[in-house]
Amino acid sequence: MASTAVLVATLLFEVTVSVAGATDPAFLEFIPAIVVIAFLESRLIAVGSTLLMAAAGLGARMVMNGQPLADDWARAILLVLAGGMIAFLFDRSRQSLQAALDVRLAAVEAAESRYRRAFERAALGFATANDRGELLRLNKRLSALLSYPEDELVGRPIDELVHQDDRALLKNSLAALTSEAPWFGSEMRLIRRDGSTLWAWLTLSLSASDTVPLDSLFVVVDDITERRAAREALIAQNEWLDLALSAGRLGTWRIDYSQDVISGSRQFWEILGLPPAAFRPLSDLSSIIHAADWEKLVSRPGKGQPGANYDVEVRLQRPGGEVRWVALRGREESRNGRDQRIGIAADLTERRQTTLLRAAVRRQEKLMLEQRHRFSNLFPVITAIVKMLDAPEGSLAKFKEMLVERIRALEATHMLLTRSADGSSTIRDLLVRELKPFADAGKTVITGPDVRISGGAAESFAMIVHELTTNSIKHGVLGDAQGNVEARWDFTSAGADDEIVFEWIETGRRRAASIKRPGFGSVVLGVDGTPLIGHSSQFEVREDGLRYSLRLSSKEVHA
Repeated sequence: MASTAVLVATLLFEVTVSVAGATDPAFLEFIPAIVVIAFLESRLIAVGSTLLMAAAGLGARMVMNGQPLADDWARAILLVLAGGMIAFLFDRSRQSLQAALDVRLAAVEAAESRYRRAFERAALGFATANDRGELLRLNKRLSALLSYPEDELVGRPIDELVHQDDRALLKNSLAALTSEAPWFGSEMRLIRRDGSTLWAWLTLSLSASDTVPLDSLFVVVDDITERRAAREALIAQNEWLDLALSAGRLGTWRIDYSQDVISGSRQFWEILGLPPAAFRPLSDLSSIIHAADWEKLVSRPGKGQPGANYDVEVRLQRPGGEVRWVALRGREESRNGRDQRIGIAADLTERRQTTLLRAAVRRQEKLMLEQRHRFSNLFPVITAIVKMLDAPEGSLAKFKEMLVERIRALEATHMLLTRSADGSSTIRDLLVRELKPFADAGKTVITGPDVRISGGAAESFAMIVHELTTNSIKHGVLGDAQGNVEARWDFTSAGADDEIVFEWIETGRRRAASIKRPGFGSVVLGVDGTPLIGHSSQFEVREDGLRYSLRLSSKEVHA
């Protein structure tokens, strides 16, 4: 209709102008009408309208002039050509626009179809709701999660599906939705149709701006029941683990050597005597770790050995001067190229104190056994001394004097054996004091260089000499008038670190060929094993005497 009105108005205008005698020689009055018609109508209608306008123009000029001039025909032809071109251009533009629009509509329809399929087939529950929280549309997954038919959920308020303990959170969260905070998410309990509870992560987001009335919400429901149960089980397991570690006074720790930091549990920091912290630079522990043990902590794990065991013990220096022993046990790991160690820490201080106490008790028991053995051997020695002495000229006084002198010499030897471990003497002094009761009878020969022996080594060596002397008194030449004893020692060579070879040689008749029952003395001499001091002991009993030897290192002698 618009095109027809434009055409009619143009023709009337042409007739009116022609009657008035004011003709347009270029037919220009038709061009605007052709453009309007080409824009509104198809190409054929526009071309037809152009031909009609050209015919009308020629007719008007025929009425005025009797017949159209040659110029009028030329102008009419140019008008038809121009109108055809205008119609063609508008038609091509219309087709291009229509094609682009078709493509855009197809893309929109395809996207809408994809989103519709995603909405319907999603593994999560989806729904839309109005501003009052009433569900408008939902997918099958949400219907299955809540065990409701779809038609029973449409129009139902969301808060009716939420557990009553979580409804206040939902209400406050809905009220807080704005364009600045267009969504919120939280764990909530939903109620199924059968009354059971479903733990879900509920997300609500605005689907309209603040410039228009709030007409809908987008609802996403993710079932997290199994994940929450696993998380609660993990929390319970961690609580039990913490309880077990606390009861066992154990702490967990981790050292990241790429960043030189150490982290640990509360119990771990308590063991170290430090306030709890998420992590600390590894260098911060240098002030409390004993300097001799610091390298155990900072030495990096070996390359290419993930999973290797790590087991060290370090000493801690507390501010008050107390020393604590801590065991670090774990394994080495490499995560993303970062060298780490993880494990547990245990305070071994009380255990070590108990071990030291037990060792002290064992040493005390051993000492008591030694003393008992020593005193049990003392009586045969005294008896042998008495038997070896004769009353000179039948004088009882002189016999008594000589006996007291021998017993005092024996007392000096036993005083040396019972002195503290930090005492020192020489090998010669030990032998002279032990064999002094028999020296006057010419039964002993002592030869060797001056070698000082100190500490516990002197006491141990004196015990060996005492055992050899006691054995000789009971079974050998010192308990009989025949035979003698030679004690000698010397270095293997002239070097400062050379060993000392000690030999005890008895020549003469023995009352017993061998020791029937290995006793404490055999342990001291190392008859069947390692002697109390030294090594490579040899004990050879023959019919005409006895030969005993052992080697002493310079470290043992000067310990």
